[in-house]
Amino acid sequence: MIIFNPCYICAYNSSECYVRIKDDFHHKGDVDIGAFFQIHSFYTGNKVPHSYVPYYFNDVYLQYNFKNYQFVLALLFAIEEINRNLSLLPNISLGFHFHNVPQGEKNILAQVLIWLTGQSIPPLNYNCVKEIKSAAALTGPSWATSAHIGTVLHLYKFPQLTIGPFDSILSDQSQFNSLYQLAPKGTSLSLAMVSLMVHFGWNWVGLLLPDDHRGTEFLSDLRKNMEKNRVCIAFVEMITSTWTSFTYKFWPNFGKIQESLANIIIIYGDNESLQGLMVNIGKQSLTRKVWVMNSQWDATNHADYFLLDSFHGSLIFSRQYEEIVGFPNFIKTVNPFKYPEDIYLPKLWFLFFKCSFSELDCQLSEKCQLNASLEFLPRHIFDMAMSEESYNIYKAVYTFAHSLHEMSLHQVQMQSFENRKEMAFFPWMLHPFLRNNYARDNMALHWKQELDDKYDIVNFWNFPKGLGLKVKVGTFLPNAPKGHQLSLSEQLIQWPKIYSEIPQSSCSESCRPGFRKVALEGKAVCCYGCIPCPGNEISNETDMDQCVKCPESHYANTEKKHCLQKVVSFLDYKDPLGMSLTTIALCLSVLTVVVLQLFVRNRDTPIVKANNRTLSYTLLITLIICFLCTFLFIGHLNTTICILQQIIFGGAFTVALATVLAKAITVVIAFKVTFPSRVVRWLIISKATNSIIPICTMMYLVLCAIWLGTSPPFLDQDAHAEHGHVIIMCNKGSAFAFHGVLGYLCSLALGSYTMAFLSRNLPDTFNEAKFLSFSMLVFFCVWLTFLPVYHSTKGKVMVAMEVFSILASSAALLGLIFAPKCYIILIRPDKNSLHHIRNRPHSRRNKPIKT
Repeated sequence: MIIFNPCYICAYNSSECYVRIKDDFHHKGDVDIGAFFQIHSFYTGNKVPHSYVPYYFNDVYLQYNFKNYQFVLALLFAIEEINRNLSLLPNISLGFHFHNVPQGEKNILAQVLIWLTGQSIPPLNYNCVKEIKSAAALTGPSWATSAHIGTVLHLYKFPQLTIGPFDSILSDQSQFNSLYQLAPKGTSLSLAMVSLMVHFGWNWVGLLLPDDHRGTEFLSDLRKNMEKNRVCIAFVEMITSTWTSFTYKFWPNFGKIQESLANIIIIYGDNESLQGLMVNIGKQSLTRKVWVMNSQWDATNHADYFLLDSFHGSLIFSRQYEEIVGFPNFIKTVNPFKYPEDIYLPKLWFLFFKCSFSELDCQLSEKCQLNASLEFLPRHIFDMAMSEESYNIYKAVYTFAHSLHEMSLHQVQMQSFENRKEMAFFPWMLHPFLRNNYARDNMALHWKQELDDKYDIVNFWNFPKGLGLKVKVGTFLPNAPKGHQLSLSEQLIQWPKIYSEIPQSSCSESCRPGFRKVALEGKAVCCYGCIPCPGNEISNETDMDQCVKCPESHYANTEKKHCLQKVVSFLDYKDPLGMSLTTIALCLSVLTVVVLQLFVRNRDTPIVKANNRTLSYTLLITLIICFLCTFLFIGHLNTTICILQQIIFGGAFTVALATVLAKAITVVIAFKVTFPSRVVRWLIISKATNSIIPICTMMYLVLCAIWLGTSPPFLDQDAHAEHGHVIIMCNKGSAFAFHGVLGYLCSLALGSYTMAFLSRNLPDTFNEAKFLSFSMLVFFCVWLTFLPVYHSTKGKVMVAMEVFSILASSAALLGLIFAPKCYIILIRPDKNSLHHIRNRPHSRRNKPIKT
């Protein structure tokens, strides 16, 4: 019966010659290399005890791992290549003695002693072979096997070259001072894997590691690199079982893997330590997971009736090594008739090429399938591509050959010509020469430039199942500049068939643009929530830790994804607000001009002459300027206009209020003072009250000069008043000076109001004191209300508020002072005459004073 398992072939009672197998064979040479690999082994399924033989089971199966048979072929190829090389060991031929390494420490040590003593039942500390031809041992790929063999060879100082992955225990010179590891240390593997995670944005990763010192060391290195790059570990499974423990039963922890949000799972180990786990994974339909593995793993599975494979789309980090020219052609020509000493080739030809054994001598019949070659075997049985271990074997043989060559040259030079005895040879003599050809930093050979610790990234294509292609999709160069170490051809990568795009693996959903990450209490750093960006901040990438604040000249769009250029804005004539204020200012200016023309046309009438018509003309002209100065606040602005705004606004109102004050004082002087009548008449006729206007104006100019000299107004921008706009406006410069000007104007208004209030009830036909007091009261209230409203608004509304206050206060002066007079002039001209004045009963003092 023959049973095909993943990567293995198990045979039981197939042929008497087939199961009658030896554990060793010899390829002749002057100097031999002992090779210890495991290609076949025996195991029991249910451990059914034998009826009378102790420690023996009835259900014993013979298992072959023909993929490891490539190790023997790599050894044979290297030896034949060296033997053909006339410049390397010209007078010495190399051979090897192969010993299959069974399971169990006892069996391993037994094979080593058989090799050392030359006897199937070895007598300890005796060598029964006349000539010592074995010079070195080649072990691996299992570190445990190499360690067990090394404990024996260490006693004899016997050189041992191990081909397996680098192991820190085997580098301990106190225990293994005769052991040389051919594999590089692989210190950049964890960095390479983390770089791949970062490249694809995978931050939630599961780990399957062997439960030994190698798994612990790799976990420590991987955790450090993950923490630096903010990649988190979803779970860690330390596997303690060997392959036989997983063969016939379901691994209970598969539920954790299937339910985990981690779609990326790293498997680190070698074929021996976790092979059973790989077999069990291959039996499951875990098509949602992407496996990231090191080169020691063999993801090739056996072919079956299912198209989907759990390992399709896996990414494998394979260490770079130089291509060995001629090795594929060598494998194609290998057959059992060319190498009759080989004990495995007849089994392969028997199983796959319809060959049969002779019942008499168990020799292989030549009636086999035509053109039979190892290249026709399925990949899950035998792979033509040279593995990393096979390359290490090739390198180890050459290291040994060069060391032996140097030792022979050294002995020829040291040996006297008179003594022509053969070269004295002991294996321990090779150590100085092996050390010269062996550099411990990255295992570079002195005689051949070895590649650094670089990795090829291989994508495993196994759809349909059985295809088994390994396609190089990238490289990792640890010595390259940061950011250029990883190189990938993403278009070549095939992912598991369930994914139509690059798979995602994260603990939380990505925070889309416009949001930022926020840590969740009690969760890993990779598990986070998402909150919108605040205020004028954006995030234009996924999973941003912090939002980015837009510059002052830009604003965030509603989605908080982009900063948009703000529109430059000001109180423009085209705006509805600016247009309304402009219209009001023009209308009031025109109305004031009309009133001025009306007063000039009726300048000789009593109502115009009353209360000093010169002051009335001055006030009307000043009000025109007040209305027109609002145009300095509307439209395009510059520094000059900003300065003129305050100078003209303050100056015009100063003149207007000083004029009203002069009018009020004139009334008070005319009716309230106790001076002699001739003095009063002189004050009025000489127009001494008109000097109030220049005095008040000079005081304003002094205050204005201090303002402009210390902190003048300037052109400013307000980027926060209105969303999406930058408001161009005039900054008052010194807020104290601006409020000082307003206070000065209000004090003039308050003085005018006081003087007018005192003369409000005087009996005169054209006494305007009531109107002056009421207009000053309105003026004072407008500007008193202006201050809190002005400081509670921003942008264009603030400017509009100031313009409105100017218009409102000026309109109050125009309407309350001149509207009654215009009414009499236009509607009641009968009251605007001397006849009307004389006919009214008034006191003697109630006579209009002509001006």
